[in-house]
Amino acid sequence: MTETTAADWYPDPYGRAELRYWDGATWTDHVSSNGKQSSDPVNAAVVKEVTNMSGEKVQQQVDRHFDSAEKRGAIVDRGAGVGGDLLSQQLFVVNQKAKLIEVNNEYAIFDRNGAQVGSVRQVGQSTVKKVLRVVSSLDQFFTHHLQVVDSQNNVVLKLTRPAKFVKSRVVVEDGAGTTIGEITQKNALGKIKFGLNVGGVEMGSINAENWRAWNFNIQDANGTEIARITKTFEGVLKTAFTTADNYVVSVHHPLPDPLRQMVVAAALSVDTALKQDSRGFG
Repeated sequence: MTETTAADWYPDPYGRAELRYWDGATWTDHVSSNGKQSSDPVNAAVVKEVTNMSGEKVQQQVDRHFDSAEKRGAIVDRGAGVGGDLLSQQLFVVNQKAKLIEVNNEYAIFDRNGAQVGSVRQVGQSTVKKVLRVVSSLDQFFTHHLQVVDSQNNVVLKLTRPAKFVKSRVVVEDGAGTTIGEITQKNALGKIKFGLNVGGVEMGSINAENWRAWNFNIQDANGTEIARITKTFEGVLKTAFTTADNYVVSVHHPLPDPLRQMVVAAALSVDTALKQDSRGFG
């Protein structure tokens, strides 16, 4: 924000609420989540790096991803897709912060060289919701709000997964809060599939490749694969006793908006928003 930015409510740059009030000169203590206003002191809202993965480890995961692709017979250019802003990354690694109990969903996003280029953070959770997440498995009945921020802490996407009863859906907005489209679950049984819908038109799909939904391919409206999400494992003990999930995301070629935004949104919401209640997946 600059002193020329009009006073108004904007996405909370500290990630502790959905919105924070900018008075035209500085951020205030006034915040809002789920339509309810409250106070959160600015000096208590510390932006923290969301990562527990070294750059070397990121590169190891990228190498394994390439090795797997070559075994499938895919043509791989190990030097392609470097650089650009967060939404333009053609290959990135999503790392969920390791913790025994998942109360706030936090992810770091790395480029293929191991540099952190952004993060995904959950906002707007009440104290009651946090307590229920600790003592129960009622996540599917909650509405979840996520912000995708770049390395400069600018909100580039906002993801909302309304309470789920049978099938999930995710509302995708840009950083200013303008709706881009929805990711909608198409089936409740078998290998899970989701449609990428913009303006009532299905522009593509995200498709689980196995029953446990570890890996996904993302296709355009013609059924051509345009991206792939590959689960990378942290070891048996870490996978069993923490919520540390890692994904390598490969976008096969540059995409135009809004398809590019929807593909990135699908990749970044695949665990928190699409699989929130899936420690068995439903």
